[in-house]
Amino acid sequence: MSSEREDLIHRITETQRGLGRLFAQHHSPLFTSNLTMRQLKVVMLLAINGSSSGQELAQALGVGLGTVTGIVDRLVAQGLACRHEDPHDRRVRRVELTPEGTALIEEINNAGHEHYRRIMDHLDLDTLRSLDHVTRSIRDVADKLVRGEDACGDA
Repeated sequence: MSSEREDLIHRITETQRGLGRLFAQHHSPLFTSNLTMRQLKVVMLLAINGSSSGQELAQALGVGLGTVTGIVDRLVAQGLACRHEDPHDRRVRRVELTPEGTALIEEINNAGHEHYRRIMDHLDLDTLRSLDHVTRSIRDVADKLVRGEDACGDA
């Protein structure tokens, strides 16, 4: 890779980290909740997947089923998740978010979007157009990488 390319990637990455630190200074529900990192991961997985079995969660987290059971027990006790029988296999218990768990995820997402929106409200139209183009390009490459396609662009 060219030295200019490496320098640009480094600068962009550092800028994104700086934005992350600025966002973290706001009292987002992400930082004010009492969730551990593993609990937050489970809540996020459930928000993405709708529901999951304990085995699916264990695999996604790279931990044993016993560990997942403890994490889910604590989420259930906090009113963020619930368990129910799998309609297709009565031996399997599925976990899903309660309305309170869904509301927490929405609060976290909305807080981040609000901070980002306030920044964008201060950008001129040309900058917003450029940002739109760049973010769509990043999304297109990310989509290709997820699908396993060659995502190489101009070098």
